[in-house]
Amino acid sequence: MSTLAVHDHGVAHHDDHGHEHHHNQSFLSKYVFSMDHKMISKQFLITGITMAVIAMILSILFRIQLAYPDKTFPLLTTLLGRFAPNGRISADFYLSLVTIHGTIMVFFVLTAGLSGTFANLLIPLQIGARDMASPFMNMLSYWFFFIASVIMLSSFLVQKGPASGGWTIYPPLSALPKAMPGSGMGMTLWLISMVFFIASSLIGGINYVSTVLNMRTKGMDLWKMPLTIWALFLTAILGMLAFPVLVAGVVLLIFDRSFGTSFYLSDIVLNGVQQPFEGGSPILFQHLFWFLGHPEVYIVIMPAMGISSEVMSVNSRKPIFGYHAMVYSLIGITVLSFIVWGHHMFVTGMNPFLGGVFMITTLIIAVPSAVKTFNWLATLWRGNIRFTPAMLFAIGMVSFFISGGLTGIFLGNATLDINLHDTYFVVAHFHLVMGSAAIFGMLAGVYHWFPKMFGKMMDEKLGYLHFWLTFIGAYLVFFPMHFMGLDGVPRRYYAFTEFVSMQRWLTVNTFVTWAAIMAACAQVAFLYNFITSIFIGKKATQNPWESNTLEWTTPVEHLHGNWPGEIPTVYRWPYDYSKPGAEEDYIPQTVPYSQTMSSNLPHDFEDNPKGLEELQKFQSTLKANEQVK
Repeated sequence: MSTLAVHDHGVAHHDDHGHEHHHNQSFLSKYVFSMDHKMISKQFLITGITMAVIAMILSILFRIQLAYPDKTFPLLTTLLGRFAPNGRISADFYLSLVTIHGTIMVFFVLTAGLSGTFANLLIPLQIGARDMASPFMNMLSYWFFFIASVIMLSSFLVQKGPASGGWTIYPPLSALPKAMPGSGMGMTLWLISMVFFIASSLIGGINYVSTVLNMRTKGMDLWKMPLTIWALFLTAILGMLAFPVLVAGVVLLIFDRSFGTSFYLSDIVLNGVQQPFEGGSPILFQHLFWFLGHPEVYIVIMPAMGISSEVMSVNSRKPIFGYHAMVYSLIGITVLSFIVWGHHMFVTGMNPFLGGVFMITTLIIAVPSAVKTFNWLATLWRGNIRFTPAMLFAIGMVSFFISGGLTGIFLGNATLDINLHDTYFVVAHFHLVMGSAAIFGMLAGVYHWFPKMFGKMMDEKLGYLHFWLTFIGAYLVFFPMHFMGLDGVPRRYYAFTEFVSMQRWLTVNTFVTWAAIMAACAQVAFLYNFITSIFIGKKATQNPWESNTLEWTTPVEHLHGNWPGEIPTVYRWPYDYSKPGAEEDYIPQTVPYSQTMSSNLPHDFEDNPKGLEELQKFQSTLKANEQVK
């Protein structure tokens, strides 16, 4: 009853005030400080793409250093100034590049860019709501994210450069301002930026959860929600529970840096001088960081899972295989992700029994991940597949998730992890299973919902070019790193020329760098396609992919409130594709079962005995007519 009341109010508000109020919006209120969830999703997307381009440039810079450690490039001095004296990136700045690249990609692109874009776009549209529960909080969420992005990038302008303690900012490098150049003001700006970022994530998460629980349209129960909504809903819950722990860790780190406390510091000698810190433990910071850090992996990948599930079902023209199993596996991942953080800490000297507990929970979390993988493959099996760019990126996401996930079994084993820890094997693993898979899920969503966001179609040929170059480039970059890691090549090293045992990998580093440059060039095709399609792309129809979900029932031209009249009622689940007996190969959620009697099945009426009686009557009448004929 409360949900109906909300929507009745929303309809009245729109009919009475919508047209004259929203047609007179100023530029600032419409495009900058917008409270319309669709505009906010575009703001998140464009900011996320911008941050991704910056992170990609940073990665090319440090890859050049790894490929050509003894060569000088005068252009680097021109571009980077004091950070690249004599045409070579300085060792301190190399670590800064790695730190900011990792921070931007994990938090600003794959967390805010992915969840912020698609949670804002899809939650109201797919559950049948006029907007988010709190449009003002939604606007605040974006602007906190934008401020965090500006502060993070501004650290390149401070004298000693940006933070350089790795994206995990382990003490003592992050806790001692004088430890190295990147431990000073750059690290302070990193910490301030992350506080704003976490505030953005919490405000957004509260809004997403409130909207899903309270504002679903009539008929939209939890088991009729698309998998995208389930994934975004559970991701928001994960963020709300995990991010505050990092805030606690950051606050204690600020105390150590600025107020002389010793939460993370003990027995520190700096430049030959014993520092007055006693009793602290850097392991405490690792516990706090990874209590967020491992749920963060799933905060990144779960939206990509939901998006890929939706795209694969639509373009296979088949119902998603095992819908309930997919939902339960998402719930299982959400719960289990909180009790596996210790596998990042096998080499910290933890009790072997505790290490065994974390190893078992880590291997158990592979089960719901495997369920999802088998269900995706079963959805594709014998489907009438349309290879749109979105579909290719969704299949690519599954490929990376499988190939990267298999190496996670190695790292989840405490005995093997001791040998592989902090080597390039770890870099290869998480760049495939988290980085590449999540990016491909995000790109699948961009190509699929671009017509809904901008009312235009993207160019398919450029989309195919973008996919194949990026897909091949990503494997060429990250697959060789597994073998480097097995040979013991450590990550985060500035150059390997000092070690005879590692010099043989210099040619591989050169190959990987050129593969990375190729993959980066492929993004130019995407950026050109994205920008030009907004302005001169072919105009989209209302439902270009012939999809069942509610967002495709809204007009192509955006209006505040999404639907011009009453919000549609939902009657069925979102995956009625290629149903035997149906006139077309898709049946939207808004079509009542009474209009599709020839394709109805007994299990469609599990909670509706009256509907089942009507179906049985229809079938018996049909049988009688056939006998007469």
